[in-house]
Order: sequence, then structure tokens, then C-alpha cells
Amino acid sequence: MEGGSEAFPDLGRHCQNPDCHQLDFLPFTCNACSKVFCLEHRSYKSHDCPKSDVNSRKVVVCEICSASIETTGHDGEDEKKILERHEKSRDCDPKKKKKPACPVRRCKEVLTFSNTATCKICQIKVCLKHRFPADHGCKPSMLDNNKFLVALAARNGKDCRKKAVPLTPSAPTVKAC
Repeated sequence: MEGGSEAFPDLGRHCQNPDCHQLDFLPFTCNACSKVFCLEHRSYKSHDCPKSDVNSRKVVVCEICSASIETTGHDGEDEKKILERHEKSRDCDPKKKKKPACPVRRCKEVLTFSNTATCKICQIKVCLKHRFPADHGCKPSMLDNNKFLVALAARNGKDCRKKAVPLTPSAPTVKAC
């Protein structure tokens, strides 16, 4: 079955799903089985692709150390055997399981990909609640050259009377938090 119409014979292709055969003018070619499908049958699952795992990577997560072990190249090997081999190796360490936490005092927020911010001044990774320098206690020496941060700290109600820091060596003393 070729695609198109009488006027345009090369336009579109028919879906190769046995139950469909719809003429689709924007067909999809499966990257695993190289057959052509319509929008409805383009996913591996919808057309029951026999080669759906050709380009996929498989990973097993160790429950002891939270390490991910790739099992893609081990076709005949059982996942349990792979995990046992990992546990016996020196790579599996229960101490590695600890998740990074926000370094701000009394903050116990676990740092993940989506809730981590890196301070542009001190390069410390903190949670989103403490992403501003005034909120995570950047050192006053780090705040010296940034008038915006001094103003932000003053606006947030931080007590700036503790230490006076000059913005530049020749400038008058300005209070910083």
C-alpha cells in the first residue's frame, strides 16, 4: 500500500499497524523497527514494537548506597547477580547514601536537582529558601563590593550595626550584614 492520492501519489504514507492503515501526511518512522506509523501508533507501546529496547539503557539502583548500576550490556546476566557483585566490590559504601543537605544552620532541606541554588558570590549550594546571600550568611568580605547585596540585607531587616565595612579602601564606611 503506497501513500498519496491520484493527484499527489508521493504525498503521505499509510500506517503499518495491521489494524489501522490510515493515510497520514506526516508519518512517523519508528527508530527501532523502521516501520511507518500514524500519530496514534507512533509510540513503541502503541504498535507493540518488537525491538523497543534496542536503544534503551537499563539501570538498577543499589538499596545500600543508592548507586545506579547500568545493566544494558549484560543481556543474559540476572539483575540480582549484578547487585551482588556490586555489593561485594569496594564501590558499595553505605556512607555514600547520605543525601546532601542545605549548609545553613538549622536548615535540614535535602538538596535535589530542582531545589538547589548556587550562590554567585561564595559558590555554596543552598536550598531555594536560602538562595539570596543575605539569607545564607555570606561573609561580610564577600559583600563588600556589592552595594545591591548591602541594600538587600538592610531591606530584609538584618541588623547591620554589628560591623561596619568600607565598600572600597578610599570610600567611607558602610554598614553590611
